[in-house]
Amino acid sequence: MDSSNQDSHTHISDQHNNPFQLTIHVPDSSSPSGNGLQNPNLNPNFGENPISDAKTVHDHFRSVQVPKGKRCGRPRNPVSSLNQVRKISPMSFNNGLSNVGVSSVASTSGQVSKTQMENSSNLIPKKHGSGSNSGNVPKKIVDDMSDEIIVINKEATAEALIALTAGFPADSLTEEEIDYGVVSVVGGIEQVNYILIRNHIITRWRENVSNWVTKEMFLDIVPKHCWGLLDTAYSYLVSHGYINFGVAPAIKERILVEPKHSSVIVIGAGLAGLAAARQLMTFGFKVTVVEGRKRAGGRVYTKKLDYKNRFAAVDLGGSVLTGTLGNPLGILARQLSFTLHKVRDKCPLYRVDGKPVDPDLDRRVETSFNQLLDILSKIRLSMGEVSQDVSLGAALETFREAFNEEEMNLFNWHLANLEYANASLLSKLSLAFWDQDDPYDMGGDHCFLPGGNGRLVQALVENVPIHYEKTVQSIRYGSDRVQVSVEGGQIYEGDMVLCTVPLGVLKNGSIKFIPELPQRKLDAINRLGFGLLNKVALLFPHAFWGTDLDTFGHLSDHPSYRGEFFLFYSYATVAGGPLLIALVAGEAAYRFEIMDPTEAVRRVLRILRGIYEPQGIEVPDPVQTVCTRWGSDPLSCGSYSNVAVGASGDDYDILAENVGDGRLFFAGEATNRRYPATMHGALLSGFREAANMANYARVRASKLKLEKNPSQNAHTCASILADLFRQPDVEFGSFAVLFGRKNADSMAILRVTFGGHRKKPDQQYSNKLLFEQLQSHFNQQQEFHVYTLLSKPQALELREVRGGDEGRLNYLCEKVGVKLVGRKGLGPSADSVIASIKAQRSSRSQKSSSSGRWS
Repeated sequence: MDSSNQDSHTHISDQHNNPFQLTIHVPDSSSPSGNGLQNPNLNPNFGENPISDAKTVHDHFRSVQVPKGKRCGRPRNPVSSLNQVRKISPMSFNNGLSNVGVSSVASTSGQVSKTQMENSSNLIPKKHGSGSNSGNVPKKIVDDMSDEIIVINKEATAEALIALTAGFPADSLTEEEIDYGVVSVVGGIEQVNYILIRNHIITRWRENVSNWVTKEMFLDIVPKHCWGLLDTAYSYLVSHGYINFGVAPAIKERILVEPKHSSVIVIGAGLAGLAAARQLMTFGFKVTVVEGRKRAGGRVYTKKLDYKNRFAAVDLGGSVLTGTLGNPLGILARQLSFTLHKVRDKCPLYRVDGKPVDPDLDRRVETSFNQLLDILSKIRLSMGEVSQDVSLGAALETFREAFNEEEMNLFNWHLANLEYANASLLSKLSLAFWDQDDPYDMGGDHCFLPGGNGRLVQALVENVPIHYEKTVQSIRYGSDRVQVSVEGGQIYEGDMVLCTVPLGVLKNGSIKFIPELPQRKLDAINRLGFGLLNKVALLFPHAFWGTDLDTFGHLSDHPSYRGEFFLFYSYATVAGGPLLIALVAGEAAYRFEIMDPTEAVRRVLRILRGIYEPQGIEVPDPVQTVCTRWGSDPLSCGSYSNVAVGASGDDYDILAENVGDGRLFFAGEATNRRYPATMHGALLSGFREAANMANYARVRASKLKLEKNPSQNAHTCASILADLFRQPDVEFGSFAVLFGRKNADSMAILRVTFGGHRKKPDQQYSNKLLFEQLQSHFNQQQEFHVYTLLSKPQALELREVRGGDEGRLNYLCEKVGVKLVGRKGLGPSADSVIASIKAQRSSRSQKSSSSGRWS
């Protein structure tokens, strides 16, 4: 799970009033003798008020680079987030298809500006009725609205930015919040107030993540008539692991000695399993973790190498914290007062013969490589659905420019770097969706944790009941209980079970599920890719390469060997000793599984001596070496997930679905659509499933009827629905409708778009825009869709409602009385309607095609 990036990131400002602050060591590259290893017990200087100066926070965000997540290994110049931030600053809180700037909600003086509200082009949907033009609003209505919007902090913009780092949209709700029912009606003043409260709670906790934030802390700030929203926001944030999580003493105290709730079995003591276990224990569940290894951490594995009583810690699995803004692992490090080491941008490349690559040639080929990826992003749009069956590798080979031999070696280095980022051969990656998670990349520096990430694992393991060396053979789940059988015949019984084993293990089929998993989940397991990255760690008597850089690369003269020891990580400043790591990616990673370790070390030394000995620097033999074989490890069967040809981001969602009426749950990086192949993605998936399991337990305890999974054919219906709405039957304002059968009383599917700027696509691309999720993070977060089922007459009536989008939204919610839900919330009842519409359009398409052939 080593999906590190070294895109150019600005170092986190060491401001006392900075809610994003972590103690990050930025080495001085001009000092070759400096040792960056920091005292792990160093106390960060945390601010007491993270938003005392909104400009500081905003200026910080202006400097944050928006990384292209899957292009890692070299510094580059990505598009600055400045333009993106301008689109949300001042933050426009979407409230029922209208934008009210934060300056309208809470000005810097803490008062609502009626002039600003009157100047807004669109205003809040009103209970008082509206005219035909939403831009012309009577002054009395403006006065009434200003009375209903709460003011709980002068710096609402800064608080919205902080919430953004936690994954919340700037001006709207997440689909999970909608499904949780945080507001009675999506859109409107209630939603604005909820967002303000939610953002304030997150900000308050970020002031000091070592404290437990209570709901009572906000009673004097939030007006009494909004205490219901405070209850909901607080409950949602705690249960879903957005606040009050981690390993600080005040949080550990919340783990109940005598559990109050049912028993839960967690399979796997990796980051996902440990995160879920700790949360569930805090919620009062009796938890048992079964782990096949002799250690915790899973694919996060820090090994200590020693030489003459000197120890060096090396991360043989997940190694880089990819972005520190909002990263929950960064928050854990902050709670533990750990210092992080910023991975420096300097990454020189060396030719096959060991000589440095010409800087001008380096820049030229890298520019060409990045331009090619950008071109492919546009080409796949015009390809439509065909791009889902094409590999990234084939497209790169088809559209790349002609290179001479030296240029081609350099170009192949970048391809190897891409294979490293995705743990896959480029020939197996989906052109359409290989980078579907890029919009959600966390900003901030990419860092090493001195002493290794095992230090975080050690903290998470404390007081968690883990049964080691218990390899799971079968999981039996039913309507009442679950049973987990391990090698040796031992059986664990509980009320629920959480499976966090890697995707490679699920693909391998070594765990038997009784009954068999639903076909849609089996299909998702088969579609998603699970690739390989290997490492050679070498401890030397001294750091002959110096301490002024963290990475350097080496070129190969053959494409199939381009990933063999192509990139070196220097751990000399963070390991406690002179340590180098050589990475093996692509085809070479698979050959490496059967390579003799002695031969592997010999090849690495040949490369290093070819680089340094011509400079007059002697390369000594290493005193200790370690070679990984993650593919041969039966408890991982590979390194981390990727989107293979034929797969999409939906498959991560399907893999995350629970089965057995809420008895069997799944977590791990391969179940996290937004943050796959990352350590923080695994941790967040554990938080997510702890919330889901607690919800099912609560529903069962109250003897309410459990809802089935939203759709029995989630992948198919989700993909079809997105495709169908590219050509809706009726479209008006921010509303779009698909009609079912032709008869008058047929059902229709309504989609409402919140936020963003709707733009008519070029005619040549109509019906083929398959990549909404490939927009920038900020654009993506400012637009989302909610749905509902209507009758055809109701949909046609809605179109005629006066008052623009606001009037239609009021009519929909108050007169028709329907509830808008996320895509998953449509449920099985919508599946037949979707299938019917798809069948009709396919029939029309065939007729049109047939007519065209004979004309």
